[in-house]
Amino acid sequence: MKPGESLTTDASFIKMIEEMWEESTDVYEILAKKDLEVARKDLIRYLEDLEWQYRMDEKDAQSLDWATAIEGIRLFKNLISPHNEKIAGFSTFEYLWKLAQDEKASTQKVEPGFIEEFKHIFRTINGNSRISAGWLGPILEKEKIKAIDFSQIKGRAAGVARSNYLDAVAEHVLEKINRFPDGIDEGLIEKRERNRQKILEYFGATIEDWYETKWQYQHILKGKEGLSHLKDLVPLTEEDIKAIELSVKNRIPWGVSPYYLSLFDFGSADRKEDYQLRSQVIPTMHYIKHMIAHRDDREYYFDFMGEHDTSPIEIVTRRYPLIAILKVSDTCPQICVYCQRNWNITGPMTSEGTPSRDKIDRALDWFEEHKAMKDVLVTGGDPFVLSDDTIKHIMDRLSSMEHVLSIRWGTRTPVTLPMRITKSFAEMLGEYVEPGKRNVAVVTHLESAYEITPDLVDSVSRLRDQKIYVYNQQVYSLETSRRFQTAATRIVMKKAGIDPYYTFYTKGKEEHKDYLVPIARVAQERKEEARLLPGIFRTDEPVFNVPRLGKNHIRAWQDREIIAIKPDGSRVYYIHPWEKAIAPADPWVYTDIPIYRYLQEMESRGEKMEDYESIWYYY
Repeated sequence: MKPGESLTTDASFIKMIEEMWEESTDVYEILAKKDLEVARKDLIRYLEDLEWQYRMDEKDAQSLDWATAIEGIRLFKNLISPHNEKIAGFSTFEYLWKLAQDEKASTQKVEPGFIEEFKHIFRTINGNSRISAGWLGPILEKEKIKAIDFSQIKGRAAGVARSNYLDAVAEHVLEKINRFPDGIDEGLIEKRERNRQKILEYFGATIEDWYETKWQYQHILKGKEGLSHLKDLVPLTEEDIKAIELSVKNRIPWGVSPYYLSLFDFGSADRKEDYQLRSQVIPTMHYIKHMIAHRDDREYYFDFMGEHDTSPIEIVTRRYPLIAILKVSDTCPQICVYCQRNWNITGPMTSEGTPSRDKIDRALDWFEEHKAMKDVLVTGGDPFVLSDDTIKHIMDRLSSMEHVLSIRWGTRTPVTLPMRITKSFAEMLGEYVEPGKRNVAVVTHLESAYEITPDLVDSVSRLRDQKIYVYNQQVYSLETSRRFQTAATRIVMKKAGIDPYYTFYTKGKEEHKDYLVPIARVAQERKEEARLLPGIFRTDEPVFNVPRLGKNHIRAWQDREIIAIKPDGSRVYYIHPWEKAIAPADPWVYTDIPIYRYLQEMESRGEKMEDYESIWYYY
C-alpha cells in the first residue's frame, strides 16, 4: 500500500487497525465511548494509574521491558498533551480518537505508518515490547542458538559457556558484516583495475596520467560533455540520464572524478553493487526538481544552517565559542548530492569557486584577532583543490597564531581523488605538527567500505606518516543504513588508519528527502550494531545539525522528545538546542521520515523487516 492510495475498502488495512486495538483493548474502550476531551482526561488518568502499577510492582514485567513501558507511557502522554498539540499544529490524539469512533470512516485520514506506531506504543505500555530478549535474541533463537542464564553457573564453567555463546553471536554478526564488500578485496581490486583501463583507453591516457592530479581535474565528468562520456563508459538508467540532463540544463552542480567513476559497477545500472557510490553523485528527480524550483533564491532557501547569519566576516562561519570555520573553497573535484552547502557550491573545479588571496588574508586576520579560536576548521567546498602554495600560506598564517592549537582540513579528497595527497604534500602539512603545542588533522566523508581502496589507504598512510590525524564524518543516509553496513565501514576504516568521528544524520533539508532515514534508525544502529564492535572501532558520535544552532547529540530524551505523530506515521520531534544550558535558545520542531515507509523501502531492497523490528522502541 503506497502513500496517497485510498484505504477505505482495503481489508488488510482494516485488519491492521484491529490488530492495533488488540494490543490495548483498555485504550480502545476509553476512546470508543467518550467525546474527545472526556476521553483525553480518562486516558491521562489511565496512563498515570498504569505507570504507578509498574512503579508499585503491581504489574509484572522483565526489568528492561519495565523501563521501556515507563518510557512508552511518557511518550503516550506527550502525544495527547494539548501543549504539544499547539507546538505541532495538529492533534495526534484526535486522529487516534476518530479511529476508535469509526475505523472505516477514518482510514482515509491515516496511513499504515500511523497504525504501526500505535501498535508498538500499545505493546510497550503493556510490557510486551520484548526488549528484554534483545533484538538479536529472537533471531538467534530461530537459528537454534539459545541464550544462557549465566546466573545459574559460576566460575570457569560460566566463562566457557559465555565464550561459546559469544562465538555464536560473533559468527552471526560477522556474517551480517561480510555482506558488505570493501575496496581492498582482491577480486574488487582487479575489477576496478579493468574499469580504470577502460577509462584510460577511452581518453587515450596512460597509468602515469591517472596518478597526476592535474589530469584527473582536466577529465572530471561534468556538463553536457561529461554526461556523454558517462553514457559511453557505464550503463545508466533512463531516470539517471534525465536527472543529469536536467542538472546540466538548469546549472545545478554535478560532476564525478575519473578515479571515483572507476569504483562503479561497469556491468550494470541496477545499483545492486554500487548503490553507495552512484547515489552520491547521480541526483534523484526530487532533488533536481526542488533545486530548480528554488534556483533563483537557493543561496538563502537551502542555507539550512543559517550561515549567512553566523558569518562575522566573509568566508568565516562561527557557531561555537572556541572554534570557527574558514571556507576557502566553493568548489570540489566531485559534487555530493547530500552536500549541506549546496546553496553556494559553484560546480566541479570552477575558477570562481576559490576566493582571492586578499579575501583569505582578511579572514585569517580575523582569526589572529580572536584569541578564543583554539581550533580552526578549514573547509569549503573542498579546500584541497587549492594549490600547495596557497595551502602552505594558510598553514603559515595559522601556525603563527599561538592561540590556535588545532588545524583541521575538511575534505573528501582521500575518497574522491586520493592521488592529490602526494608524499610531498603530506610532508608539507606535517611540518606544522608540533607535539605538545599544535596538531593537524584531516577530516573526510567516507560513506562505505566499498569506497576504501588501496589508493585511499596509501593517501591516508602518507598523512599518518607525518603525525597527521585522519578522522571520518559518515553522512548516515538511506544508502548506508542497512543492518551492520556502517559497522562494516568502521572496521575497514580502522584498518585503513581512519578514526570514526561523527555519524552525521543527513538533516531535514527538503531537497534531500530521498536520502533520509528515521532518527530511530540512527539511535538503533548506535545501540545495537555499533555496540557489538570493540570500543576503539566505534568512537564516532551520532549527531544532528539543528538549523541555525549546530550539532545536537542523538542520544536520549535530554536532547529530543516526540510530541506528535502525523497521519502518515511521521514522528514530530521537539529537538532541544545544545546551548540550552548556556544561553536562551528555542527548541526546533522537526518532522521525521515515517519508520514504516523506511522499512518498506528496506524490504524492497532485499532486507528483512523483522531484522529491524526493535526500531519502533527508539524514541
